[in-house]
Amino acid sequence: MSVVGWQVHERAVAALEDSFRRIPDGAPVRLAKSTTNLFRTRAPSDAPGLDVSGLDGVIEVDPVTRTAEVQGMCTYEDLVEATWAHGLLPLVVPQLKTITLGGAVTGLGIESTSLRNGLPHESVLEMDVMTGSGQVVTATPDGPHADLFAAFPNSYGSLGYATRLRIELEAVAPVIATTHVRFDRVGDLTDAIGEISRTGEHRGTRVHGVDAVVFAPGESYLVVATEAPAGTTARTGVLEPRPFYLTVQETRGTTMRTEDYVWRWDDDWFWCSRAFGLGRPLVRRLWPRRWRRSDVYQRLVALEARHELVARIERRRGLPARERVIQDIEVPLSRTEEFCTWFDAEVGMRPVWLCPLKLREPSGPGSARHWPLYPLEPGETYVNAGFWGTVPVREGDPDGGTNKLIEETVTRLDGHKSLYSDAYYDRETFDRLYDGATLSAVRAGHDPAGRLTGLYEKAVRRR
Repeated sequence: MSVVGWQVHERAVAALEDSFRRIPDGAPVRLAKSTTNLFRTRAPSDAPGLDVSGLDGVIEVDPVTRTAEVQGMCTYEDLVEATWAHGLLPLVVPQLKTITLGGAVTGLGIESTSLRNGLPHESVLEMDVMTGSGQVVTATPDGPHADLFAAFPNSYGSLGYATRLRIELEAVAPVIATTHVRFDRVGDLTDAIGEISRTGEHRGTRVHGVDAVVFAPGESYLVVATEAPAGTTARTGVLEPRPFYLTVQETRGTTMRTEDYVWRWDDDWFWCSRAFGLGRPLVRRLWPRRWRRSDVYQRLVALEARHELVARIERRRGLPARERVIQDIEVPLSRTEEFCTWFDAEVGMRPVWLCPLKLREPSGPGSARHWPLYPLEPGETYVNAGFWGTVPVREGDPDGGTNKLIEETVTRLDGHKSLYSDAYYDRETFDRLYDGATLSAVRAGHDPAGRLTGLYEKAVRRR
């Protein structure tokens, strides 16, 4: 992927501003964008939208300052390609290649380095945002638009769209070694996470990243990633011939190129590729390698959602309807075992991905700030639990019954739920969890006419 440069970027911003002017007065402002990594449906619209087609590249990479200027719609696949040419990576690279930098910042990305480096928005130094008034403003932590900078994470486009972000980068060794440690109790696994969180080390070695997979109540694995010493040999295409999640279960560890490590979950969409038979060696051999990507699987799922082929077959067979449960939640480390125990008993979906995170320590210009729309306590270690699939609809359950039960439990355990998928909160609870008062105040200052769809309307009412 080539670096596009500033002139190309300025032309793309001009096209964006022109597209805003073409939207009729009073009409809602939204992106003219057909692809998404969100899992909540919304009503289709034929209204004109913002033209972001030219905002999908890297503007420049500065290996001296270890920063990059990146357009908001640039995918992490392209961003990593541009920065890795200099031996540098973003501080957090979310798991899926087609997640965009702007999307990860406004929608909260996460990955195994989040225990060291926090969430993607914490490594943003400044950003240009097109607001609901049609202006592109530069938001920084301490400038005139500091309120927008702080409230942008978890706003999901309700405060505007990032056109440019300057982010920090870090140097990473060319080979990553993973160690897979089995635990019979989730409580013992969370104790190990707590020790890594306190020391930054595992068995005396500095930890690059850490996540975990819980396959069953008595079988979970901590995946500890470290930077391998110079000269370490790595397998190319670590995901062959087995999916990475099975490698975690079947081996004590592996070495892989860093560029394979950052995408280790994308090839099989974690384990969701099982639905297409890719856990079976024969199917895996026959499935073209170029189609083994999360965005391909997502398009197949979207096709099924539109036509309901599987659902119709199951209805004819007399099987119960199924509820989609595609969620990521975060609870404090001290409540993680309690959540997993509850989840086993009430939902029973497996595997579950666990990813610890902590706000960055105050060691640089992008760290230790307050992010009101997704409040986390400084110094507190949290664990993200990700689970993606369907469950049978229980007789008498209301619409979204299992999802509502998860929301209530996560709130009881002092946690939050990510808003990229179905949400069912009432307005009062939603505003309390996601600081609706601050969001309203920032919207009033940057979108006084209310052209952008509100966060509650997007997340819960699916507008």
